[in-house]
Amino acid sequence: MADDNGLSACIITLNEADRIEACVRSVDFCDEVIVVDAHSSDGTRELAASLGARVIERDWPGFRSQKQFAVDSARHDWVLCLDADERVSPQLRAEILALRRAGLTSAAGWSIPRITDYFGRFLRHGNAYPDRLVRLFDRRQGGWSGYEIHENTRIAGRVRRLHGHLEHYSYRSLKDHQQRMQRYADLMAQALYQRGRRCGFLPVLLNPQWRFVRGYLLRLGFLDGWRGLVFALVEAGYVRRKYLGLYMLSRGLPG
Repeated sequence: MADDNGLSACIITLNEADRIEACVRSVDFCDEVIVVDAHSSDGTRELAASLGARVIERDWPGFRSQKQFAVDSARHDWVLCLDADERVSPQLRAEILALRRAGLTSAAGWSIPRITDYFGRFLRHGNAYPDRLVRLFDRRQGGWSGYEIHENTRIAGRVRRLHGHLEHYSYRSLKDHQQRMQRYADLMAQALYQRGRRCGFLPVLLNPQWRFVRGYLLRLGFLDGWRGLVFALVEAGYVRRKYLGLYMLSRGLPG
């Protein structure tokens, strides 16, 4: 039987040897750390195991399914979910420890603001921040849902807010950022199409412009300087590719 106050950290990985150590060390206050690895070839599994994580190797079914498998594999009902490129900040760690001392009874889940490092500085404006995500929750009252890409959590109970940051070190370079967004756009276009979504040409033209205006101007992304501009441009490119792919699929053409 799971310990009511126990806490499991759940992490999914694929070739994250350069980042997994910082991630695992940031959650060493948890009662267990689970790493579900999709056949890494760079020593990720061995490094995680050497740090005390319980490592499970599993074929890759998609982001949502892999994260839910990690949650289902936990020994405790309270779970803290991270990606390998994320780290629990000292302030967030202190908040979670205080919640545990209080018994974790005041909510079914907790949303956490995620802050993204972009070329050596955190983005504090635009669409990137505050990127609130429910990552600490009671799995008896929620879990991972939505698309396999851009997955999210759904909680059947009260959700409260934490204030400490989940630090996101996602992009190794501009090329890495662009390639990742291209891959996500293609996957998302396919997922939308499979769920019955169709689109004309107007979303291809207008939605990328709106994403840029919303993030860079309305949400003050320009206050992040050149980093904010580059991030907003790449993000708009993601939206354009996603809807262009859906447009092509809607016409029976290769996306």
